[in-house]
Amino acid sequence: MPQLRTERLVLRRWRESDLEPWAAMNADPEVREHLGELLTREESDAAVALMQAGFDQRGYGWWALETRETGEFIGRAGLDEVGGDMPFTGVDVGWRLARSAWGRGYATEAALACLAFGFEALGLPEVVASTTVDNLRSQAVMRRIGMTRDPADDFEDPSVPEGPLRPCVLYRIPRPGPHGETSRPNRALGTARARHE
Repeated sequence: MPQLRTERLVLRRWRESDLEPWAAMNADPEVREHLGELLTREESDAAVALMQAGFDQRGYGWWALETRETGEFIGRAGLDEVGGDMPFTGVDVGWRLARSAWGRGYATEAALACLAFGFEALGLPEVVASTTVDNLRSQAVMRRIGMTRDPADDFEDPSVPEGPLRPCVLYRIPRPGPHGETSRPNRALGTARARHE
């Protein structure tokens, strides 16, 4: 499992010591506001096992996220295959941070590292990201990392019940050309300086 390092963050394999703070995140109503019901400790632990297995199978997935300064676990970030029940295909980028880590630019920094890995190491032609219509914080991160939205791509998430979490938006970013150019403005991706180990 490759490890990514940015100026302030390490994206690494999950550890046993991550399970408790990860479970606390999944039991936090603010963290779960746009994700659905709170998770039990068992459900939270099972999610980590699935993330690790997915990474082992594909060579990419969800990294545990820690700060370089303190080594504190602050959440996850990574790439994942779009579910087969979605009205679009590809690989999506995502992040989930503990409330204490919000507002510091960590999501943007981690997401840029994931995009760089997806384009440079995996050779992906495009990366997508989706979230609920009301999740304005995540949509702001998507725009900061150079992604763009076409309202025609917005969709109803079939994996969640009817309600406020079902209407979603879709953002996209194409792979940069050989000189860093893309078909859409993408200056942000040029600032990604992740080292793959």
